[in-house]
Amino acid sequence: MSNTDKDTLHILSIFHYILAGIIALIFCIPLVHLAMGITMTVGGVTENVPVLGIVGAALSVVIGLIILAGWGTAVLVFLAGKNLDRQTRYQVCLFGAGALCIFLPLGTVLGVFTLVTLQGDSVRELFDRNEVGVLAELPPDSKPSE
Repeated sequence: MSNTDKDTLHILSIFHYILAGIIALIFCIPLVHLAMGITMTVGGVTENVPVLGIVGAALSVVIGLIILAGWGTAVLVFLAGKNLDRQTRYQVCLFGAGALCIFLPLGTVLGVFTLVTLQGDSVRELFDRNEVGVLAELPPDSKPSE
């Protein structure tokens, strides 16, 4: 373990925070489409046009799921950045880096670089040491059973 590893993980965490914000903002754009779908649904019901209501409802559900998936990914990337900075929860960091690979080109570059960095033996030891330190600080009755 060296300070270089900690510095690298800190810089990676900052970039994770930035991309989490960008992802969350990008997935705010479909809110316009969600509003259109809701308007179509309500307009179809009030004007007795069932096809318009069905299409609007389907559009609302699909767009709503897309928005939730995008915001969920942004939260995962944010949590990965937080845990990279603390050097805890290795698996969350791996999943966050893997999720970033979907977002071309910046997310892919950051995700791959994070995955490569996390595969280093010294980084893995740093995470293991911090996990043991966190468990040692817990009260005896809240420690997980082995």
